[in-house]
Amino acid sequence: MRETKVGVAGFGAIGRSIVSRIRQGIDGIELSVVGIRNPEAPPEFDWGNQGPPRFETLENLEQHCDIVIECAPAALLSAVATPFLKAGKKVVTLSSSALLLQPELIELARQHNGQILVPSGAILGLDAILAAAEGKIESVKMISRKPLRGFAGAPYLATHNIDVMSFTEPTLLFSGSAREVAIGFPANLNVAVSVSLAGIGPDKTSLEVWADPTIDHNIHRIEVVSDSALLSMQIQNIPSTNPKTGLITAQSVIALLRKLRAPLSVGT
Repeated sequence: MRETKVGVAGFGAIGRSIVSRIRQGIDGIELSVVGIRNPEAPPEFDWGNQGPPRFETLENLEQHCDIVIECAPAALLSAVATPFLKAGKKVVTLSSSALLLQPELIELARQHNGQILVPSGAILGLDAILAAAEGKIESVKMISRKPLRGFAGAPYLATHNIDVMSFTEPTLLFSGSAREVAIGFPANLNVAVSVSLAGIGPDKTSLEVWADPTIDHNIHRIEVVSDSALLSMQIQNIPSTNPKTGLITAQSVIALLRKLRAPLSVGT
């Protein structure tokens, strides 16, 4: 089989980590293109003996690869994904909040036999929640605690005139549904939307969001009540160079890529 050509859309902390790990070698996977805002001014990066890949704008990747990994700002998801889905190709997205707000992309994938893949990212237990959803799930509750800097840029803070950096003790910022979280924290809590998509949907999945100056890690706890299992799960993520996301996010994408071509696939 020929190698699967992969494009990476976005070259921030996650994009750089993914590119670096692909370049270290994944059987059957080749990095063919990186999407950035200005291909005429490529970013500085240690490309090693292999040299830099091809650079294109975020909207012009489809003709150069079989699958794209979207790790750009959430507002750019449609621009990145649409050409791939129309061509019947795969899109790996880390912007599940943006996906929730743009359901037309799912319909586009359906119409053209494309596929949108949402990796686990910085959350755990999606396999178990997916399996539980084949039966009946009674409730899903998630409690997220993040360091103050992990809420940078959240629209919810601007809308409610909240200076989160002034907090001196753990504070409940928000309580509501995953759909509301997607609007208020589109780049900060994609994990909550991913949990909702795996389980009982964004309107029935309940969230508590805490800003906590006493912690350094992003902490997410999930409680699921179903007819097949009672799930109680917690993860503490070590932040990447981008405090809004964890180191394990990029690693989950690499695990997904390995799974695409692996002779043995573990997990749902």
